Amino acid sequence: MKTLSLFLLFTFITCSSLYTVRSDPSNHRYQQGDLVPLYANKVGPFHNPSETYRYFDLPFCLPGDLKEKKEALGEVLNGDRLVSAPYKLEFQRDKESVAVCKKTLKKEDVALFRSAVRKDYYFQMYYDDLPIWGFIGKIDKEGRDPSDYKYYLYQHIHFDIFYNKDRVIEINVRTDPNALVDLTEDNEVGVEFLYTVKWKETNTPFDNRMDKYSKSSSLPHHLEIHWFSIINSCVTVLLLTGFLATILMRVLKNDFVKYAHDEESVEDQEETGWKYIHGDVFRFPKYKSIFAAALGSGTQLFTLTIFIFILALVGVFYPYNRGALFTALVVIYALTSGIAGYTATSIYCQLEGTNWVRNLLLTGCIFCGPLFLTFCFLNTVAITYNATAALPFGTIVVIVLIWTLVTSPLLVLGGIAGKNSKAEFQAPCRTTKYPREIPPLPWYRGTVPQMAMAGFLPFSAIYIELYYIFASVWGHRIYTIYSILFIVFIILLIVTAFITVALTYFQLAAEDHEWWWRSFLCGGSTGLFIYAYCLYYYYARSDMSGFMQTSFFFGYMACICYGFFLMLGTVGFRAALFFVRHIYRSIKCE
Repeated sequence: MKTLSLFLLFTFITCSSLYTVRSDPSNHRYQQGDLVPLYANKVGPFHNPSETYRYFDLPFCLPGDLKEKKEALGEVLNGDRLVSAPYKLEFQRDKESVAVCKKTLKKEDVALFRSAVRKDYYFQMYYDDLPIWGFIGKIDKEGRDPSDYKYYLYQHIHFDIFYNKDRVIEINVRTDPNALVDLTEDNEVGVEFLYTVKWKETNTPFDNRMDKYSKSSSLPHHLEIHWFSIINSCVTVLLLTGFLATILMRVLKNDFVKYAHDEESVEDQEETGWKYIHGDVFRFPKYKSIFAAALGSGTQLFTLTIFIFILALVGVFYPYNRGALFTALVVIYALTSGIAGYTATSIYCQLEGTNWVRNLLLTGCIFCGPLFLTFCFLNTVAITYNATAALPFGTIVVIVLIWTLVTSPLLVLGGIAGKNSKAEFQAPCRTTKYPREIPPLPWYRGTVPQMAMAGFLPFSAIYIELYYIFASVWGHRIYTIYSILFIVFIILLIVTAFITVALTYFQLAAEDHEWWWRSFLCGGSTGLFIYAYCLYYYYARSDMSGFMQTSFFFGYMACICYGFFLMLGTVGFRAALFFVRHIYRSIKCE
């Protein structure tokens, strides 16, 4: 009970800290003439969201007092690197064509800007915690041949700011299409960077100033598609559950009647079907240590997902709450590692495993190991590109300390608790000394074809929603309809459980008693379908390009899909185990 209280306290502190990511003036109230903080964040190709660079990696005008904003862990993981911008935007003070600086761009600077314009570079800033974006230039494609294109740099920015009494409500940025600098030739160019500020009053309350960002995902035509996704998924679930319930109930009822009749009439009659293997169905699987570790890690990831949904549904992840999601993922994963340790060790001991310490180490590494290797490779790529996605040394030290001081001790404590639980595996039937031989089966009853069948239906229930999630994570869309996403997640779990149960029954009816690993692999196979969708999305639905963006997309999506594989595999196995125990408890096993 004490451990649970500490866990809830940690979670509460974490949730509270997610709301504290704000700019320096914490109350967001200003008097006329007060300097409202404007931070320049990053620049990068519009179609490559992971490939971002520091704002002043391009030769813009540097402010006289360049200061870096202190950032939370989640902001750094998100690739944010906020520094003071060269523009001075005082509260309720209009400005007209104020010069930031005059400078001569050298040939190298011109080439740098031209390359950025060619790749559709955008900039991102934060003004009183409100995000603003704009493109740094434009391409004139009058000539059909790319060599005839002309490249221009915007040199005049207009800020339109709306206020309500003493608070900033909204800010929009636009560039002057007539104030351009020609970057086409490799010549030195003189440029004067200008900005204009216009203040306007609005009646929009301060509490609603973020609504314009979240409303984009709640537009009627978007909601129609989301509801179509829900209806499609629900129809799939109803058809599947109805079909399975009808078939399985009828078949099982006939089986129970048949087996009861056989017992009463001819006792020495040869058994057939799933009852025939009652002495082998609860024989423990091979590689029990890996199996238990996968179940432990899958249970932890399932718990993590539920907590993330709870935080999302209560409104923690509002648009542009910088780094809140990454902070929550890191902290909650660390705090739930005890669940992985307890589950894995408890199952391992139930399966009569002896080396529980090795099993615990395997549990800690089965998901974090591939994630760490992927991170090392991608962080090296980001360092090579000098991108903001490269984590500073201090942040890496913080993550290592969290792993060392929180994750590992909780994993060990959970493992010790699991070992001392002394729970025994509840098997309705005795296991025979020697396993029965599995009869020859047709090719479509093999593991890979069964995984393909098991993964397709759950994937078909979520694929419409996947596009919006991908467009949000790997693009610039905003996703805020977490309630619909939660419904889709529940549907995914139900379909995964039902299809795994159905395939497990057909496997047992074919007198194949090695269902343990099969049920886990069939449940998790949806993760492989999601990764296949990644290939489709990258080549058909996005404009991402370049080695860094490609490696980040496929690298981190491989880790996410692997996490889905472990989590849904655990769901599939738990459902199959419940079903198998139920049917064998309903018959008399000798």
